[in-house]
Amino acid sequence: MVNYKQIQLSPNSLNLFLECPRCFWLEKRQGIKRPQPYPYALNMAVDVLLKEEFDKYRAKNEPHPLLSAHKIPARLFSNQKLLNQWRSNLSGIRYYDPDLEATLFGAVDDILEFKDGKLAPLDYKSTGSSIPSVYDRFQLQMDIYTYLLERNGFSTPRKGYLAFYVVDKKNGFGDKLPFKKELHEIETNPTDIPELFEDAVAFLRRSIPPQHSPDCQFGQWFNKVSTI
Repeated sequence: MVNYKQIQLSPNSLNLFLECPRCFWLEKRQGIKRPQPYPYALNMAVDVLLKEEFDKYRAKNEPHPLLSAHKIPARLFSNQKLLNQWRSNLSGIRYYDPDLEATLFGAVDDILEFKDGKLAPLDYKSTGSSIPSVYDRFQLQMDIYTYLLERNGFSTPRKGYLAFYVVDKKNGFGDKLPFKKELHEIETNPTDIPELFEDAVAFLRRSIPPQHSPDCQFGQWFNKVSTI
């Protein structure tokens, strides 16, 4: 059962809350999680390699070619020690709300630093789809990162960046997995995050779970097997 003094929610947690409050309540209060999807080991491997690549450019204080190609007027965040902390799933960048007695946190992939000192989140996305999509959960993730940066005293341009590495299926394999690279800039709006965070914490403190969302496939499955 959840320890209310140690409530910690992430972008994935709030996305789950929006998808289905009951699944959120069961996972965060009772420890009953949805069946886990097949592990995306390749995506995680690409993520590790991208962090290493971006860090090499950071160490040399050189612009990453992806940023140069899209004429983004920013450099990679220079504080490697702080970035490593923000990247960690154990720490991340976080904000403790004393009124809610709860913490909102997220583990970023990278941060861009503009000439005026403003910071913006940069997230790596690898996909086998021919056309990358900016899903609602990506938007929520960028909004939360912007909120967390501002809560930690940093100014932001209210923008987020998604670096898509798309598997190029047209040029064969050749013992190497070729990628096409795209950078998507999206507007971020953190103004709704405090209310969403508050609502999620309030739901978590309910003694009786809410109903499944009508389109929750796990709720639909549960209702079917309950009638057997």
